[in-house]
Amino acid sequence: MAIFYNIMLGYFFGFALGVGCALAVFYAIYSGGYRKAVEHSLLQEKPKRYQEEMAAAIRRAEKAKPGPI
Repeated sequence: MAIFYNIMLGYFFGFALGVGCALAVFYAIYSGGYRKAVEHSLLQEKPKRYQEEMAAAIRRAEKAKPGPI
């Protein structure tokens, strides 16, 4: 019966905490990038990379527009 508890502890620490920590790291990276994007959007003179990505996003949005019916 003791091996069952060891297995359950291993699964708990491996999956529950491991996946939870990975999600926390992913969220921190995502929110940090989002904050930086908002910062760049508020600048008077936009960085070159921001302008390039904005132009690409506009092109993708125009391509995805449905045509006339």
